[in-house]
Amino acid sequence: MKNYWYLFALLLLITSCRSLAQNRTLTGQVTHSRYNQPLAGVNLTIKGTSLGTLTDSAGTFTIQVPASARSLVVSQVGYITQEIRLGTQKRLNIKLQPDTNTLQEVVEVAFDQAEQAVKAAANMMSRIQIKASVGPMNSRRILIDLPRTNYNTEEYDRVEENIFLETTRNPLSTFSIDVDAASYSNVRRFLNNGRKPPKDAVRIEEMVNYFKYSYPQPKKEDPVAMITELAACPWNPDNQLLHIGLQGKNIPTDNLPPANLVFLIDVSGSMASEDKLPLVIAGFKLLVNQLRPQDKVAIAVYAGAAGLVLPPTPGNRKEVILSALEKLEAGGSTAGGEGIKLAYKVAQENLLKEGNNRVILATDGDFNVGVSSTSELERLIEEKRESGVFLTVLGFGTGNLKDSRMEKLADIGNGNYAYLDNIQEAKKVFVNEFGGTLFTIAKDVKLQLEFNPAYVKAYRLIGYENRNLHNEDFKNDKKDAGDLGAGHTVTALYEIIPASSKKSSTPLSEVDELKYQQVKSPPTAFAGELLTLKLRYKAPDGNTSKLLEKIVNTDVTTKPSENFRFAAAVAEFGMLLRDSEHKGQATYANVLSLAEGAKGQDPEGYRAEFVRLVKTTQLLDNGIPEAQVVPKEK
Repeated sequence: MKNYWYLFALLLLITSCRSLAQNRTLTGQVTHSRYNQPLAGVNLTIKGTSLGTLTDSAGTFTIQVPASARSLVVSQVGYITQEIRLGTQKRLNIKLQPDTNTLQEVVEVAFDQAEQAVKAAANMMSRIQIKASVGPMNSRRILIDLPRTNYNTEEYDRVEENIFLETTRNPLSTFSIDVDAASYSNVRRFLNNGRKPPKDAVRIEEMVNYFKYSYPQPKKEDPVAMITELAACPWNPDNQLLHIGLQGKNIPTDNLPPANLVFLIDVSGSMASEDKLPLVIAGFKLLVNQLRPQDKVAIAVYAGAAGLVLPPTPGNRKEVILSALEKLEAGGSTAGGEGIKLAYKVAQENLLKEGNNRVILATDGDFNVGVSSTSELERLIEEKRESGVFLTVLGFGTGNLKDSRMEKLADIGNGNYAYLDNIQEAKKVFVNEFGGTLFTIAKDVKLQLEFNPAYVKAYRLIGYENRNLHNEDFKNDKKDAGDLGAGHTVTALYEIIPASSKKSSTPLSEVDELKYQQVKSPPTAFAGELLTLKLRYKAPDGNTSKLLEKIVNTDVTTKPSENFRFAAAVAEFGMLLRDSEHKGQATYANVLSLAEGAKGQDPEGYRAEFVRLVKTTQLLDNGIPEAQVVPKEK
């Protein structure tokens, strides 16, 4: 009997060892081949399987490798795909080489035949480069550089930067808050791919508001608190910088109202690449894992036509929701308008009067069938928002990203817009900021500042160009504005030219003297008051706004907070990326000095990643040319 037990134990040991031999953990880091900077969002897949992972913000990865695996495929948009043969190694350090815009082909033919062929090709293609050398048997080796066709159709609205306004002529500044953060993650995508972003892709307020700041929680019944701070302007010491912070009330997840969510997913052919539909599915899986039993999810899709993939399903039936997501495939044209109609219809049929009703649209924004013009879509969503259903828009992918369209749709739909460039960003949106992304605590939030000309000669709002409002809009409750989510922070910055400034280095636009009215002298009755800050907001289900008010005095701090310094660093970086005429003495070195000294706790590493991106941009600005690779002759 004892022998049987020994035999059984031996069999278990062999089985256990075989199981251990079947799988191993492989870790490593992916970096830029020339800059040695970590690359985030790189896709790594075990060839011939569905096993894969993405690199994090530090470029690192961990993947389980079965014993049968032979090679690892490493790919990233803008880089040359690598296939790495797997041995027994447990760690890999991978360098990805940027994909150039030129396709080089070597053709070896008899010279007489080649001459005619090359001339014909040259007539058809501009910018063709031809190099010839004599080869064996009187043939010539012809090196032809064929330019790749650039199908990049990304769209960005033009941003005309705010200018300095004289206080005596323009005492009021009015704008809508902005909680979107899409611009920062999109800019990060460009920089990680070794390119500086287009100027109009840089919206400074969205870059500043990508980061969370440690503002105090509201103390009264109001869902939002206001803080202000005044200090010297880092890029223009003659001026001052006013920092305004808003803090939305934190609400524990268990206390959040029930959610009625409709995932509206673009499954058209343009969503087939790895950084689109597969990332959409991975991101929504993270969100599904946050759902509670009282929450409901429906899934609608659109390609050539729109359809309902999953009817409203309770949040505790996660396996059903995840199964529906995993079955999605891309193909067909893009009937975006029809998909939006269907999603709103499903949301309205399941409307929760005391809950959060929201359509979450995941797309690259390329609508080309049905209701497709931006104005038509805006009118459609504007009509639907009155039903109490809000809209979140998530942008994905490269090459045909319709950034301007998606931002407008989210604004009109009482929602927010985010761009997801990797799985870490999906975690930030759906896990770290779950309440702020999906649960609105105050809608139509507007700010209005009245500057005191006794202390302020001129001022400039940094960013928020597409959020400016007419002064009359502040008290107009019919005027739409931005919405604030649970736990969200909003930050705004004003550069101020003090009234005492004799020789400001900041030029002001000249305006003719008024003919029919006089500019009043600065008042003397409000000593020490720099400005009055007003805020209006509505409850999520309300139609009448409530007013909050705060006096900001002239006290200038000589030791600005971490919040102030980091927000200023991001704004300064944004001005450098835009090559702003208002950047003053801004430098990357100054940005790094501010940011590195204000990283704070930074548990998720977002601020450390910002520092890395600034250093990457420094390298790109050095103008180091890409290495020219010429195939060796055999």
